Amino acid sequence: MTVLVVWVLCAAGWGAVLLALRRGMHGPSRGPALFAHTVTPAGTVLLFSLIGLGSLYATIALAAEWWALLAVTRFRPERLLSTGGLGRLAAWAAVTAAATCAVTRFALPM
Repeated sequence: MTVLVVWVLCAAGWGAVLLALRRGMHGPSRGPALFAHTVTPAGTVLLFSLIGLGSLYATIALAAEWWALLAVTRFRPERLLSTGGLGRLAAWAAVTAAATCAVTRFALPM
């Protein structure tokens, strides 16, 4: 059941970031940003499988990254680059790390 919740959170986070990018990005950077976001899940799962970790770890990390991005940028991911600076990037990294640790401890108790 926990794995299903992680997958749903990951899919919902991916979709929310996709909608926010489609709504907020304009100009020549929109196409590459949407393409990169679209191929991220497959690329990350492939990377984790190549280095010998399961896709659950990748799913947890991706879900944490997407929800942290939405939280730090207030559902406007383009703010990370346009008005964020290093402070917002650092906040995104810190929230992502904390969420990844918390969800991993919850989903994979040892």
